[in-house]
Amino acid sequence: MGVERSDLVPPSEHAAAGESLARARAHLLGLQSPDGWWKGDLETNVTMDAEDLMLRTFLGNLSPEDAAASARWIRSQQREDGTWANFYGGPGDLSTTVESYVALRIAGDTPSEPHMALAARFVRERGGIESSRVFTRIWLALFGLWSWDELPAMPPEIVLLPPRVPLGIYDFGCWARQTVVALTIVAAYRPSRPIGFTVDELFTGAHPSRPRPSLRNWRGRFALLDRVLHGYERLASRALVRATIREAALAVAERWVVRRQEADGGWGGIQPPWVYSIIALHLRGYAIDHPVLARSFEGLEQFTIRRGDTRMLEACQSPVWDTALATIALSDAGVAPDDERLVRAAGWLLGEEVRVRGDWSVRRPGVPTGGWAFEFANDNYPDVDDTAEVVMALRRVALPDPSRAESAVVRGVEWVEGMVSSGGAWGAFDADNRREILYDLPFSDFGAVIDPPSADVTAHAVEMLADERTADPERIRRAVAWLRDEQEPDGAWYGRWGVNYVYGTGAVVPALVAAGTDPEDVAVRRAVSFLESHQNDDGGWGEDIRSYDDPTLRGEGVSTASQTAWALLALVSAGEAASDASRRGVDFLVSTQRDDGNWDEPWYTGTGFPGDFYINYGLYRLCFPVTALGRWLRAVRPGGEAPEVASALPHAPDTGERPSGPAGTRDDGAGSDGRRGPARRRRDPGSPEAGR
Repeated sequence: MGVERSDLVPPSEHAAAGESLARARAHLLGLQSPDGWWKGDLETNVTMDAEDLMLRTFLGNLSPEDAAASARWIRSQQREDGTWANFYGGPGDLSTTVESYVALRIAGDTPSEPHMALAARFVRERGGIESSRVFTRIWLALFGLWSWDELPAMPPEIVLLPPRVPLGIYDFGCWARQTVVALTIVAAYRPSRPIGFTVDELFTGAHPSRPRPSLRNWRGRFALLDRVLHGYERLASRALVRATIREAALAVAERWVVRRQEADGGWGGIQPPWVYSIIALHLRGYAIDHPVLARSFEGLEQFTIRRGDTRMLEACQSPVWDTALATIALSDAGVAPDDERLVRAAGWLLGEEVRVRGDWSVRRPGVPTGGWAFEFANDNYPDVDDTAEVVMALRRVALPDPSRAESAVVRGVEWVEGMVSSGGAWGAFDADNRREILYDLPFSDFGAVIDPPSADVTAHAVEMLADERTADPERIRRAVAWLRDEQEPDGAWYGRWGVNYVYGTGAVVPALVAAGTDPEDVAVRRAVSFLESHQNDDGGWGEDIRSYDDPTLRGEGVSTASQTAWALLALVSAGEAASDASRRGVDFLVSTQRDDGNWDEPWYTGTGFPGDFYINYGLYRLCFPVTALGRWLRAVRPGGEAPEVASALPHAPDTGERPSGPAGTRDDGAGSDGRRGPARRRRDPGSPEAGR
């Protein structure tokens, strides 16, 4: 039963929440770039740094200063047991530990040092290098520390397959697609450059386990195919085959990679395809000072965060996402639609609209261009999630030229509607990208490789479309039906891009209500029950990342500011703002807030690949609490008015920190070195099918 009566919430609670919101709002405003955008640091795990050291060692352009600074960062993240984890508080991970160990060997650490001996012992106890992931062993093969013969075949001829042929490159999710195409070039050359040391101490002598060839299931069939492809690799080394089929495939793959380089020098705005594309093009004869590679390294420098004497590489950057979330949060916090800070943010977002055709058009050739990407520069891969949030953010701002915003919004809505999958829901980057047999390929052990529809992305699309008069009601109806079918037996929704059931539930409930679902509907009531039953004793909500693998951890974990805010967003939408659960959640945010208005949140609440790769977004701990407190106050104050706010809000106290360009050094999760703004968008990257 919804609890909306404002008289159930004492004025003292209004006041405490209002003061907390004012501090958080001021802090968030103080982090805005002069150009209008926000970007928090994006922290993942040290494989980014380890692979950067290995990349530069392979290419011969690793400076002693960078090696030492990166090594200091990697050492600082080592756990007491000698291991490295993939997320804060997580268990030691075998592959991450192997890569970190090799990187420290490159930096000069010796096997006899205590921290290295501990790491080596863990690796051996976990099955040695032989049990590490395929991609880890590919890195080792680059230096002759592993045999290419003992790796799955990845023939570049895959790029010659027509787009709709099963197991072609467009069956992969965009992040995996770019990675795989580049790696097929690397695997074709099978390079091996001596590194000056061995890692015999990381081996157990056991042979890596492999699926048995069989025709009974896809894993067995692919194992049989892998044997055939290894035979073909031997054939492809012969002059005639190499000069015809193999060279044609390599040339097509090379063009495919080059034409997808973005304006910032990277590929897809993410580390994996970026580093493998550099290696692939280098093997194709591109010198380090070639404009393509020179630009790629300039871009990597902008993903580098230097803190003191350490050096850390971001796996990705999230300025569009962060700016949309910050704009919505400040609007919910009472900042006026015509406030110059929001106007600047909206103006910057309009400049980031993608107006070129990317890989998404292979499956949706008739859909007009539009939408927004996650990063400063990623024209080839706009996504539904960012587009939905940007449209909702633009609707909160009174721009001097409303027609410009209206045109962009209409294009964004049309693009999102065109990207719907056949079942009525949305994936992030592609439509109908869900060929699950790809997980049975021998090299598919690095995380998610497809982009099927998810509840959280679909919820954001529904929430956006529900407020758009031009949106197709039938699309909304089908998406709502899909979301209802996806609800878990305990009332929650799975979170694909955030941890986990708290994130999914926090996204879906507001979307259902926005689309016209009665808060008393059984689906909403079940979601409320899930959240209430998983509230922690301190009033907050938290969920351990391991809930992706262990169902007993659903909705269970240390309370965090971002996850508490997600739960509150759902409860407020469900008419539960004045409930005991909501009030305790608000009290948690108020009582755990720092004096500067932010919250501490070392826990990772963002998801890259469920079960494999996680993210600590630097601004989640701030944007979502601001949104939640603003909506809660609006719901419980007599008359429902928004928190009072002057048209010219004060900024946070000047601490000497400044918002950054694509990387920064602030310790509260937001960048601060101010080196540059976003790269200029490239307007004509070519057809996504060019060069095939």
